[in-house]
Amino acid sequence: MAVRKKRIYKVIFHNQGKLYELHATEVSQGGMFGFIEVGGFVFGQKSGLLIDPSEERLKAEFEHVKTTFIPLHAVVRIDEVDKEGVNKISSLADDAKVAYLPSPIYTPGGRGKD
Repeated sequence: MAVRKKRIYKVIFHNQGKLYELHATEVSQGGMFGFIEVGGFVFGQKSGLLIDPSEERLKAEFEHVKTTFIPLHAVVRIDEVDKEGVNKISSLADDAKVAYLPSPIYTPGGRGKD
């Protein structure tokens, strides 16, 4: 009988002008329309002297979070990976290679009846 390996997903999304990269064991279509549900966050083990400040900041931000709901339009990519990697927050500069999709949100005051 084969032992079933636990799946690990790398979720990349943008939030407040930054690009987040998280590893999790649970990713699904959320119960709320238009959201991706992410849970079971996987953070690297502290290995002696080397500590990544970006990963520590993420660990502190998601310390008491069981599940988070990420808006579908904020998700850049979801990959199933063989093993966990480094969680990080990157700054989105103007020359970044991340393209935003047009926002589907209607804002009042646009073109309309006069």
